[in-house]
Amino acid sequence: MRLFGTDGVRGKAGKFLNSEKALRIAMAAGIYFKRRGGKTGRILLGKDTRLSGYMIETAIVSGLTAVGYDVIQIGPLPTPAIAFLTEDMRCDAGIMISASHNHFSDNGIKFFDSQGNKLSEKIEREIEEIYYNDELISKYQQTDDKIGSSERIDDVIGRYIVQLKHSFPKRITLKGLRVVLDTANGAGYKVGPTVLRELGAEVITINNEPNGKNINDNCGALYPKNLAKEVRKFRADIGVALDGDADRVVIVDEEGEPVHGDHLIGALAKYLNDEGQLVNGCIVVTTMSNQGLEKFLNSQGLKLYRSNVGDKYVLEMMRDKRCNFGGEQSGHIVISDFAKTGDGLITALQVLAYLRISGKKASEILRPFKLYPQLQTNIRISKKIPLEKIDGFAKIEKQLEKLQIRKVIRYSGTENLLRVLLEGEDIAKLEKQMKIVVEFLNKALNG
Repeated sequence: MRLFGTDGVRGKAGKFLNSEKALRIAMAAGIYFKRRGGKTGRILLGKDTRLSGYMIETAIVSGLTAVGYDVIQIGPLPTPAIAFLTEDMRCDAGIMISASHNHFSDNGIKFFDSQGNKLSEKIEREIEEIYYNDELISKYQQTDDKIGSSERIDDVIGRYIVQLKHSFPKRITLKGLRVVLDTANGAGYKVGPTVLRELGAEVITINNEPNGKNINDNCGALYPKNLAKEVRKFRADIGVALDGDADRVVIVDEEGEPVHGDHLIGALAKYLNDEGQLVNGCIVVTTMSNQGLEKFLNSQGLKLYRSNVGDKYVLEMMRDKRCNFGGEQSGHIVISDFAKTGDGLITALQVLAYLRISGKKASEILRPFKLYPQLQTNIRISKKIPLEKIDGFAKIEKQLEKLQIRKVIRYSGTENLLRVLLEGEDIAKLEKQMKIVVEFLNKALNG
């Protein structure tokens, strides 16, 4: 059985991801980093606010110490904080316990190397091979003084706050700006309000009382309508919604309207380019991003590259194409001058800086182009068959191409879902073809 999906190991806590599996995954990862010549003998461990985090954290500590690693536990902090602190604290690796935007009943394990980068698929496969190798697992278990230790450090949040503030232009402040912040009862519940207040904003924080079970519960980036209501209520200048591990963000303008992720990427690309901060005049998005974004960027003299879905693939292509900006329309946005992974707070700070520097309202600057109509749906499936092996699928593809409809059809890396996106200039054509595609795939995969 495969362990790793699109973004680490993720599944229902206590079932797919139980304490036994978490312990063995930790041992396998520890063995991998030891064999790769880990220099410090320390691994950083953070988590979000899920109830199951206690169970999985304890199991991971047990697994890592069993193979001789010392563990530094830093408690609830955003995923991008773990990436930053792993490098900053000179650890051999970093581990984040989180299922991101999923329901509290799920959990996951994400890994970072010593430079704070997410692991490649090749490395994940090597860890999986170790996981299933009983002989190797047994060989690397330590005894006596070679068993590792664990310590908890509670004051590292300050280091991350300093890093966040470094991403914000020193020539401006947020004084006089009213911001509603929804932390999704997640990992950003402490650091988010703190950094915004330190930069001078008036902050109204909602959904920042985590109890282990309310993370992402009708709040945060998945539910921007709730934030929109508060923005209108408090007559705020802008609203910011994080997800459970604070690596993605959704922005709501002063009128209470959520900003589409591709609009956000386009606006930030223009801002960074105008400020002379966009390297090589290029950005990276995924296959899901709207053609309207590509057309807008081309009008600005900027180049767009498309990667597979997943922020680690965005990052890989950013490194390959030497771009320092990229993201997904879901709100995972990477500005590599300041972060090694998607960071909801760094993204929000760039939006706030743009707001201040432009002197305009959020509604005026955050929708710089017209989106092409786009339809998306998820099909729950019972089996994953390679699409090219489905009889009749090629005919469906040809029909869509003939109608000039762009398509992205892919299996979820974390759930039994087939994700379907259709995009074109004629919404009526899209609706008709979506019905045809969904009926065909439902029959093929659930028949």
